[in-house]
Amino acid sequence: MPHPIMFDDADPILALLRERALALPEATEKVAHGRPTFRCGKMFAMYGGSRKGETKIVHDNALLFVPDPAERDALVQDERFFVPAYVGAYGWLGIDLALDCDWEEVAELLDAAFRQIAPKRAIALLDG
Repeated sequence: MPHPIMFDDADPILALLRERALALPEATEKVAHGRPTFRCGKMFAMYGGSRKGETKIVHDNALLFVPDPAERDALVQDERFFVPAYVGAYGWLGIDLALDCDWEEVAELLDAAFRQIAPKRAIALLDG
């Protein structure tokens, strides 16, 4: 049984996130577990989710992402970031984009997440 779709394709926040995520070389979007995910081979970001331990409270406008390991501790100290359910166990973090979001910061988070999983050829295109 497939997961139900848990997002609105006309969501303006999702449109802004797509614009940034899909601008990365070879990045694609795939709906998985009912949510948009962004990949370059492996998944580097997802739209929507919940906090670890609070799965009944959903943050539909959250960006879940793979942080740069060197920045993860600092991000966790920032109250805007949270450890998400399910993928948080693998080091992922989340930030709710509906809360006065800085889109330059989102682009930087996506860039760092992309660099964690992308193949060398895609990173070379990004840096090229």
